[in-house]
Amino acid sequence: MPDEPKTLDPAARPATTVGDSPAPDRDRPAGTAPRDTEATKVTQATPTTPATPGASAAPGTPAAPAVPVHRRVLVPVVLGLVLAALNLRPAITSLGALLEEVSEGLHMSGSVAGVLTSVPPLCFAVFGITAPRLARRFGPAVVVCAGMAAIFAGLVLRPLAGGTAAFLAASALALMGIAVSNVLMPVIVKRYFPDRVGTMTGLYSMALALGTSVAAAATVPMTDALGGDWRLGLGVWAVLAALAVLPWLPLLRDRDGGRAGASRTDNGASRTGAGSPRMDTGAPRTEAKAPAQAAAPRVTRSRTAWALGAFFGLQATGAYITMGWMPQIFRDAGVPASTAGVLLAVTMVMGVPLAFVIPRLATRMKTQGPIVVALALCGLGGYTGLFLAPAAGAWIWAVLLGVSNCAFPLALTMIGLRSRTGAGVVRLSAFAQSVGYLISIPGPLLVGVLYQHSGGWGLPIALMGGLMVPQMIVGILAGRDRTVEDEC
Repeated sequence: MPDEPKTLDPAARPATTVGDSPAPDRDRPAGTAPRDTEATKVTQATPTTPATPGASAAPGTPAAPAVPVHRRVLVPVVLGLVLAALNLRPAITSLGALLEEVSEGLHMSGSVAGVLTSVPPLCFAVFGITAPRLARRFGPAVVVCAGMAAIFAGLVLRPLAGGTAAFLAASALALMGIAVSNVLMPVIVKRYFPDRVGTMTGLYSMALALGTSVAAAATVPMTDALGGDWRLGLGVWAVLAALAVLPWLPLLRDRDGGRAGASRTDNGASRTGAGSPRMDTGAPRTEAKAPAQAAAPRVTRSRTAWALGAFFGLQATGAYITMGWMPQIFRDAGVPASTAGVLLAVTMVMGVPLAFVIPRLATRMKTQGPIVVALALCGLGGYTGLFLAPAAGAWIWAVLLGVSNCAFPLALTMIGLRSRTGAGVVRLSAFAQSVGYLISIPGPLLVGVLYQHSGGWGLPIALMGGLMVPQMIVGILAGRDRTVEDEC
């Protein structure tokens, strides 16, 4: 446990945080201007106001106040979020674009290739569950920095693999870094930008979609430019991962996540260090500790948390099937390899504008069910087109599936909306993503097995389209206007 801050003197002005409305000055005579003191430059946290836009607090329930953060910290955090998000998918989509060449080079069967496409959700489920504990121990910024370093190491080692086992091990190392960063992205947004959850979620979701689409479109041309060696085509993405490490380095000295850096001034305002914010509620601890500790719900008791986990899992199933197999579907339909990669890029690039719009729209809606239904209907249309005429309407199906894949930023936004506290978001993010990725593991593998044994794409595509129905149902349940604290 970190050292506890000293209890404020009863006569001192109450602790304040940035972002809420200022408390009235009771000692100021009527008709006079408010005093320009340090305490009035920041505003008092109101315990009944939810920290997240769109989340409704139960009466009398304390909400986690925003953590005051210096502007010099926000600059590397914003840059780090964007660069980290750019690196969360190239390790996967670059492999999808070259899956046929990698399979031939490492002598993989269709079933083994299916296992390879199932490794990402498996790693996300196994390693993602460790993110909250690591973040409490070292601080979220330090863990994300280590995650970027793991991605870099995995992408450097993967092209050097001489066999399937070594290739899988190097891929797992990169995916481990992606897994912990996946979980902590909503946490960092909630803690640094509690009043801008939709905007910041949209920003890093847009960067994630951009990284995904660029890797899908550029991997095959870069491989051709580098002499046609798939190892070089995969390894070049390590450069982007190396760049993503840099913005987090200034935060490494605050290994406690900002817990020991807070001190109290005479007027009660908080001074924080340049590190990551603390992983609990962030409120000053006094002898009455119950409200702060009550902010970490047991999410396994929440039906909303389970619905959100199932929604996350079903959308992840569709996304990883798309990233792993869609280029091959088009290539088997007679589309050239380079065009198939561009079609995957079109699917991914749809998330660039929509990943910024959808979270902002979701935070302004009382329930997110209508967005869930609209995205699922686009997915049904895209899979129907792939089943009936994969080559003739390839561009249309790519666009529809790209819109459908924007269920991912919607799921991330709902994680922030379904909890009122920072500690609740940590637990809900880890739970929903770990459960979700466990659900998504069989999907890509099953598609590979069905493709190999049926000799075509009819059954796999029918499976993909069928999964849109349960995704729609659990998404509506997860999008209801309630928080996990209400159910725990």
